[in-house]
Amino acid sequence: MARGVEWEIDPTLDRVRDLVDVLGEPHRAYPVIHVAGTNGKTSTARLIEALLRERGLRTGLFTSPELTTLRERIAIDGEPIGEERFVAAYEDVLPFAQLVDGKHEARLSFFEVLTAMAYAAFADAPVEVAVVEAGMGGAWDATNVADGAVAVITPIGLDHTRYLGDTLEEIAAEKAGIIKPESVAVLAQQPVEAAEVLLRRVVETGAAAAREGVEYGVLSRDVAFGGQQLSIQGLHGVYDEIFLPLFGDHQASNAATALAAVEAFSSGAPSRGEHNLEAATRIAPGEDYFGGNEGQLDPALVRSGLAKSASPGRLEVARTGPTVLLDAAHNPAGMAATVNTVTESFGFTRLAGVLAIAADKDVAGVLDQLEPVVAELVVTRNSSPRSMPPEELAEIAGSVFGPERVHVEDRLDDAIDRAIGLAEETGEYRGAGVLITGSVVTAGDARILLRVEETR
Repeated sequence: MARGVEWEIDPTLDRVRDLVDVLGEPHRAYPVIHVAGTNGKTSTARLIEALLRERGLRTGLFTSPELTTLRERIAIDGEPIGEERFVAAYEDVLPFAQLVDGKHEARLSFFEVLTAMAYAAFADAPVEVAVVEAGMGGAWDATNVADGAVAVITPIGLDHTRYLGDTLEEIAAEKAGIIKPESVAVLAQQPVEAAEVLLRRVVETGAAAAREGVEYGVLSRDVAFGGQQLSIQGLHGVYDEIFLPLFGDHQASNAATALAAVEAFSSGAPSRGEHNLEAATRIAPGEDYFGGNEGQLDPALVRSGLAKSASPGRLEVARTGPTVLLDAAHNPAGMAATVNTVTESFGFTRLAGVLAIAADKDVAGVLDQLEPVVAELVVTRNSSPRSMPPEELAEIAGSVFGPERVHVEDRLDDAIDRAIGLAEETGEYRGAGVLITGSVVTAGDARILLRVEETR
């Protein structure tokens, strides 16, 4: 039977908590690293998992949404669970879900059932650690029945405002709900309004805070063929000569945050003195808040793990001649990072864009970021029912780009073909590029159409 769509939030954990209880609390069978935020969640979760697996741990990874198949949301040892295992997990959970349905006015949602399936599959494997990405928000997200030993908050911006609040403070308060008593909160660089809310939660829960730019961060970054070369200050030491096969300073930041999360998980909560909001905001950059290099990871394993990492659909090169990039950016902050990275890492003389985006997003804000770098824009739709109709999208795009630079195609495959043609119009074959963006769904649909091989 159909269940509620996952983007409709009913702010309660009662149903999913009842479900995992009758399943035997599978989410307590292993430690959890919990990841929330607005941008960079999936990439950071994947990087954390890659580092843990490189250290020889058996890992579970729960991410959302999927690019191409629902099974990829639940991965064990870096591989999506198989079809038979996925069906078995659903059939195991279903009778308990139906039992819980009968106890509540509203039935369990699709996402709540999927979350329980992931926790149960990880317990059955069994995994030694699970990296769990929150679906939307944090405090009321179904994944938050687990108490993360490490809570990771990636950069917070305005997104899902209908459900999470209209201000950065409101959204940060929702995301901060994954920070639990005596955990370690690894906080990526945040707007001041969000940082204050997160640090207040740290103090209230007695957690330890590791902040990008203070306790950890990227020391140096150089563009390299196929990615970038990094030096990272971790919580317990410096890691040099790291090759990251992902593009952009935002991915460098994600890698540093992932590394800090694994350090915190591996060495436990650091010893510290009196910790309050005032103290948390005055620790000087570089101050050794986490106690030296005693908990430093093996640098060789860090280099190896990050070198093998991947984040499909995040400025992924789908083909060359011309270069076609797939990117899941769907809000202004995410698109700003994408545009900066395209400018830095790819020497395009002419870039055509393909945009399919959900109607409930800040479409004008996304278009404002794209306009300076995209010569011609093809607007279309993706396979989601939330996708904005192309004609409506074209009207908004025309007001930003000018109507002469905007083209409409009803189908994504036709839009891709047209964009490739537009990119090559100048005849500068090697400098032509196409950026397909606007949604995880858009990137996933394009991956299928372009027959991009799985990276792992």
